[in-house]
Amino acid sequence: MTATDPDVHPMEDPERQLEKTLIDDFIRSRGHDPSALESLSEDERARLLTEASIHAAGKLAEVEARAHFVRNMHEAREEDGTGRLA
Repeated sequence: MTATDPDVHPMEDPERQLEKTLIDDFIRSRGHDPSALESLSEDERARLLTEASIHAAGKLAEVEARAHFVRNMHEAREEDGTGRLA
């Protein structure tokens, strides 16, 4: 049996945290408080969350594409052996 330390929290996925931040920022940009969405009608809340999710997915894809590009640049430098872009 393992003891659980109440001060130790499981690691969070950084991408999940970024996604939540992007969604919250989108909701704020539309004039709403992310913690008060229950005050909206069900249709309005669903529409806003759908738009926020689409926005966040696009931003996450952009971040991933940039990371992939940078990773490829570094790999090309390592293969070249000079530390410069080929």
